[in-house]
Amino acid sequence: MPNFPLVDTHLHLWDLGRLRYPWLAGVPLLNRNHLIEDYRRACGPVPVAKMVFLQCECDSAQSLAEADWVTEVARVDPRIRGIVAQAPLEKGAAAEADLARLAANPLVKGIRRLIQSEADDAFCVRPDFVRGVQLLPAHGLSFDLCIFHRHLGNTIQLVRQCPDVRFILDHIGKPDIKSGLLDPWRAGLRDLAALPNVWCKLSGLVTEADFEKWTAADLRPYLDHVVDCFGMDRVMFGGDWPVSTQASDFPRWVATLDEALRGCSPDELHQVFVRNAEAFYRV
Repeated sequence: MPNFPLVDTHLHLWDLGRLRYPWLAGVPLLNRNHLIEDYRRACGPVPVAKMVFLQCECDSAQSLAEADWVTEVARVDPRIRGIVAQAPLEKGAAAEADLARLAANPLVKGIRRLIQSEADDAFCVRPDFVRGVQLLPAHGLSFDLCIFHRHLGNTIQLVRQCPDVRFILDHIGKPDIKSGLLDPWRAGLRDLAALPNVWCKLSGLVTEADFEKWTAADLRPYLDHVVDCFGMDRVMFGGDWPVSTQASDFPRWVATLDEALRGCSPDELHQVFVRNAEAFYRV
């Protein structure tokens, strides 16, 4: 286990009394409140110094309200140093007002508009969506890419059209770890990593594996490939709590990643668990 406090770049929280999350109806294990005090308990012995909240796919009409609510939570637990909010980037230039409103909040560091859940695999290369993403640098905002591995080709096309945007790939592009599928994810990831404005989050692997039976050995080929592609300068830790609780508790995931990075120097470990996150999200 790391012997220093971590930066968790992927924290989810929701209060079902405040906002609506239609997708939770299909995930009974998660369909209850998950609040900051629950996260504190879930961390157990792992010291977390800073967190970045990621939008939780509330009803799209409540996106601004979600960012406002988390800003309130950050007053209770100031370790929340950043928010990655939801915004309707598919509106193209018409998304400008939403982005200006969000960017006025100093806690909002980036935007995530889910790509993985769209029926059209080419959603992220539609002209209006690309234009919406291209607006982000003017507001000082990054973009979190949440995709399945089949979207990598189109994601590369998106990134190439947005050279001034700082991107981060969530959950290493969600390869099918449960089936042991490595290709063509490996090639797509390498091509994405060749673009210098993309980082990668070491998160979400356990929920792409077998929830009940996964082992560290199942994850290792994927983690090794990510580090080989992105290097130690463009990868960072993410807890993905509470979604990750479907397959692991928080300390087990931290320990698994730490073990996978055992050959790294102390300075490299600090990069992955702290400094890269601070630099990318400006926390």
